[in-house]
Amino acid sequence: MSKKVAQIIVETLEQAGVKNCYGVVGDTLNLIAHNISTSSIDWIHMRHEEAGAFAAQGEALLTGRLTAIAGSCGPGSLHFINGVVEANRNRAPVIVIATQVVRDELGFDFPQEVDFKAIYGSCSVYCDMILTPNQARRKTVMACQAALAKRGVAVLIVPVDISHSDAHDDVPYAVHTSDPLVRPIDADLDRAAAFLNTGQKVAIYGGSGCRDAHDAIVRLAEILKAPIAHTSRGKDALAYDNPYNVGMTGIIGTEAGYQALHDCDTLLLLGADFAWRQFYPKHARIVQIDLDPTHLGRRHPIALGLTGDIKATVEALIPRVQEKTDTHFLDRLVKRYHEVIASHMAKAAPKRRDSISGIHLTEVIDRLAADDALVTADDGTPTVWMHRYFTATAQRRFFGSLLHGTMASAMPTALGLQKATPDRQVIALSGDGGIAMLFGDLLTAVQEKLPIKIAVYDNGKLGFIDIEQKSEGLLPLYTHLQNPDFGKVAEAMGLWGRSVSRADELEEAVGSWLDHPGPALLNVKVEGMTLVMPPVIEFGPAYGMALYSARAILGGQSQDVIEMIQENFL
Repeated sequence: MSKKVAQIIVETLEQAGVKNCYGVVGDTLNLIAHNISTSSIDWIHMRHEEAGAFAAQGEALLTGRLTAIAGSCGPGSLHFINGVVEANRNRAPVIVIATQVVRDELGFDFPQEVDFKAIYGSCSVYCDMILTPNQARRKTVMACQAALAKRGVAVLIVPVDISHSDAHDDVPYAVHTSDPLVRPIDADLDRAAAFLNTGQKVAIYGGSGCRDAHDAIVRLAEILKAPIAHTSRGKDALAYDNPYNVGMTGIIGTEAGYQALHDCDTLLLLGADFAWRQFYPKHARIVQIDLDPTHLGRRHPIALGLTGDIKATVEALIPRVQEKTDTHFLDRLVKRYHEVIASHMAKAAPKRRDSISGIHLTEVIDRLAADDALVTADDGTPTVWMHRYFTATAQRRFFGSLLHGTMASAMPTALGLQKATPDRQVIALSGDGGIAMLFGDLLTAVQEKLPIKIAVYDNGKLGFIDIEQKSEGLLPLYTHLQNPDFGKVAEAMGLWGRSVSRADELEEAVGSWLDHPGPALLNVKVEGMTLVMPPVIEFGPAYGMALYSARAILGGQSQDVIEMIQENFL
C-alpha cells in the first residue's frame, strides 16, 4: 500500500524521537504540517523562523534528542539560517525540513526558488534533496541519523510535488543510533600520565566536553593538586561543588583563571576548544583530550593529543597519576579566585537607590532564581554578567551564543527550553537591542502558554559595541537605541509586563516577575556606562579608552566620562 511522502517524512521523524517541530506554515509546507497535526509531534507556531531555529537548538541542547524545524519554500526556510548556524556550531541535533518549489521549475529562477543545498551545505552535517518519492524514507533516515550521530544540523530539502507524491516502494529503513565509548589506548594514557606526573605546577582547563565528567575531573584535580579553570561553555559542567575551581580565563574571565593557565608548567586541556590563542600558556606543555580529533592542537601547539570521551578517559587516567603533595600553586590561585569573587560581589551592591547597574540586576536574579533554573543570555553584556554573576549548581544550565556570537538568541532559545521542560524555571537575560530584533515571538510565548521569564537590560544602546568602540579610542557611533517602554508593550501583547528603574524597587519587582505563573517581561533601566573589565589590562585597549576619554571631553561629552568613572571606579 502506497503512502504520501509527507506522511513518510513525519513517521520517520516520530521514529527518530522528534517531539516538537518549530516553524511557520505555508504553501509548500502545508501537507507536511497537516500530517504533523495527526502525529505525536507538537507543532509550535512561531512568528519568525529564525526564532524557531533558536528554540529548536535550545531544546536539542538540553535534552539531547532530535528536534525539528520546518519552513515553506524560499524566504520561509531561508529565515532559519542564523539559528541553523548557531545550532550547528553548538552541536545541537536539529533537522530542518526545507520545502521547495516543484522539481520541474528548479533551475529556472522560479519565484521563491532558493538553492538551499548551496546555502545550508556549509553549516550542516547533512544536506540533501529528496529527488524521487521512493527515496523519501531512506533520505529522511539518513538526515535524522546524521544529526544524532554527528551532533549537528541536518537539512532535508523536499520539493512540494515530492511531498504530495505516493511512494510505492517504501523500504522500511529506520534510524539507528548508539552512544559508543571512546577512550585512548593504554599506551597513550601512560604517555599522558607521564606528563602530568612530572609537572610541578599542573592546571586543568575544561570546556563543554566535560559535561557528565564533573566528579572524575574533581577527583583528578585532588590528586594532582591542580586548579580547574573552565571556559564559559564549561561553567555549568565544572563550576559547582568544586573546591579547585578558579573560574574562567579570556576577556570575560577572572584573574585567577587567567593566572592558572599563564603560570602553569603543564596544562591538561579537557573537552575545550577555546579560540583565543593569547590566553594559552606560552611555555607550558599541553596535553589535550577531546572527543573530536580535529580539535587537537588547532588552537595552540600541544605536546600530546588524545581522542576520547572526557569522563571515560579521565577515569582511566586517574589510576596512572601519582598523588602530589605541594599545594602552593593551587592554594594561591584558589585564594585569588575567592578574592575576585568577593570583589565582583562588592561591585554588584547598588551604589545609589535611584539607578540600577546591570551587575546588580544579575545578582538579584541569581539570588532569587530556582536552583535548577535554565538561563539564557543575549550576546554582549547580558552574557558577561550571566557568566560572572550567576551561581552554578548541579542542576542549573547556561545558554548563550558563545561560538556564533549572534544577537537576539536568548528569548527564542528560552521558548525551546520551556517547551522541552514545562515545569522548570526558564529565564532569558535579553539586551534591549537583542529583544527588539525578534520581539514578535513574545506572542509565541503567549499563544503556546510558555511561562518564560524575560529580563530586558535596557541601557538605550548596543552596550558591548559601545565598549568596543571606546576601547579603540573612538567616540561611540550608531549605538544609540530609541526604545519603547518594553514592559508596557509586553503587557499589551498579553504577557505580565513591568518596568523598573530604581535599585530600591528592584528586589520586589524581580520577585513578582519570577513568581508570575505565565510568561513575564521585566524591563529594567540599567546604567549605561558599566564597563566589562578583562582579567588583565592590555596596553592597546587601555590606551584606546584613554584616547576616547580625551576625545569625549574635547567634544563636549565630559559628562559621559564622569559617569563612566562613577559607575566603574568609585
